[in-house]
Amino acid sequence: MKLKRSLKQNKAKQTRLKHSAALHEETKDFCVLASLIPSLQRGIMLQNKANPTISKSTGLPRKRFYRARAHSNPLSDSHFPVPLSPSHVDYSLHYPQLFPSSDCSDGSKKIEFADIGCGFGGLLISLSTLFPETLMIGMELRDKVTKYVKERILGLRLANPGQFQNVSVVRTNSMKYFPNYFEKGQLSKMFFLFPDPHFKEKNHRRRVISPHLLDEYAYVLKVGGIIYTITDVEELGEWMKSCLQNHPMFEPLSEMELDGDPVVKLLSTATEEGKKVARNGGQTFQAVYRRITLASQENS
Repeated sequence: MKLKRSLKQNKAKQTRLKHSAALHEETKDFCVLASLIPSLQRGIMLQNKANPTISKSTGLPRKRFYRARAHSNPLSDSHFPVPLSPSHVDYSLHYPQLFPSSDCSDGSKKIEFADIGCGFGGLLISLSTLFPETLMIGMELRDKVTKYVKERILGLRLANPGQFQNVSVVRTNSMKYFPNYFEKGQLSKMFFLFPDPHFKEKNHRRRVISPHLLDEYAYVLKVGGIIYTITDVEELGEWMKSCLQNHPMFEPLSEMELDGDPVVKLLSTATEEGKKVARNGGQTFQAVYRRITLASQENS
């Protein structure tokens, strides 16, 4: 009996020792983790300090770090890579999920929407979800603003897997290099939202809507394609409308067509400039025109 009791006591003692050892290990592990927390917190703080341009809450770039002059001189020389021709545009750089490598583009899917002077990308982001199957690109001359749009798109792609893969941006001068990016009849929509008014008459040649530039736009727009313009400067609005009205390859959309086009509603609400005009109670002037064929081409 004494032997059995002694064995039971020894067994109970061993069990208590095992539990104590396990508890000690757990406590030790917890202490190690607890000691690491300040380091982890410091690491996160250092990371945020190292990249203050990214918002902690949204993971998107902070606009205040990418501010630039409202407009740039499109006639000045800028240094950035330009494709030799539309066939040299590397889609894998802009749409990596859809084109994993530069060899994957068979030409069946091409960019259809172009936002000229896209600013901070508000319209592009709205269009990306409205037309998820359509490739679109923003063309912006200002370096800082282009970087912001790139970071914004990357952040949205990370936060929304599978979305925003159809939108991109490129730094370029569309007034000089537009034909380097698009083939004849490639685009179905072009956007010119709140462009630089270039008030002085001697600078009107810098305006992004002009008779000779409309020839280029007509070339890359497919028949039935649409040009959307909007401004809060009445004189510029009249200028753009007059240029389009007098061009033989464009005709205005009817009021019924404008009312039924979901894109028209975005012109004054999707961009930073449009929101600013709305906040200040300003007036906007739109001109929306369709690409048509010449009468001589129809009769031949």
